[in-house]
Amino acid sequence: MKKLVVVSLVLICVLALGGCRKQDSQAGRLEESLEDILAHIYANAELDDFFREYLKTGVETVEINSENCSYHLGTEIDFAEAIASVPLMMPSAYELCLVRAKEGADIEALKESIEENVDPQKWVCVGVDPENIIVDNIDDVIILIMSDEQGKALHDAFLALAE
Repeated sequence: MKKLVVVSLVLICVLALGGCRKQDSQAGRLEESLEDILAHIYANAELDDFFREYLKTGVETVEINSENCSYHLGTEIDFAEAIASVPLMMPSAYELCLVRAKEGADIEALKESIEENVDPQKWVCVGVDPENIIVDNIDDVIILIMSDEQGKALHDAFLALAE
């Protein structure tokens, strides 16, 4: 009977340690630079062929700062760091932003502020249907996706970072 209890306890400890390791590796992904997170999203999203090809030369990554924050996020918010992946030239509207919130920030309030204020018609002659604006987060990293065609695939690739 004692052996059965000891074996059971050992198995429980092994399973618990395995679960902790998985959580640590998940947290490590979100601790990567925003550029690395963006690269992971683009590499793993199930995108259409045209858009995947376009990503090779047609987008650039810019730093979001106090001077361009309102343009990219629709509002002035306080954050630790942020980037935007924007097209150099594209026939349809598109933007993907990643924001790392400051420690202790109210993530839900930041997401709400972005979602309420971002302008889906900010581009000349093109826009995104407001229903195709995605604002979500994993831990302290907030994603904003504005795309009529690729939003779901990009969002799914972002969410995969938490799995």
